[in-house]
Amino acid sequence: MYERILNQLREKVRTRQYVMTVHADEEMDEDELTIYDVESVILSGKIIERQKDQGTGEWKYLVKGETLAGERVVTVIKIGPTDKLIFITIYRD
Repeated sequence: MYERILNQLREKVRTRQYVMTVHADEEMDEDELTIYDVESVILSGKIIERQKDQGTGEWKYLVKGETLAGERVVTVIKIGPTDKLIFITIYRD
């Protein structure tokens, strides 16, 4: 399920077409994760849930995957109005 969007998300990671929110960056630091770990989560992961933002109507995706060290992490991401991938938050599973 969601294979088309997952491939699109992975392509945005491969071509570095993404931005990190301040919140996601703080969560990444708190969990001692690197940007390479976060990229690995998208490249190795699966979409486990799709949510519709009540305020904007945009779709958000929860992607669960593995860091470079094999740890399970979940990212909450969306495609923004500039067609870039936006990391909203990141947390260990």
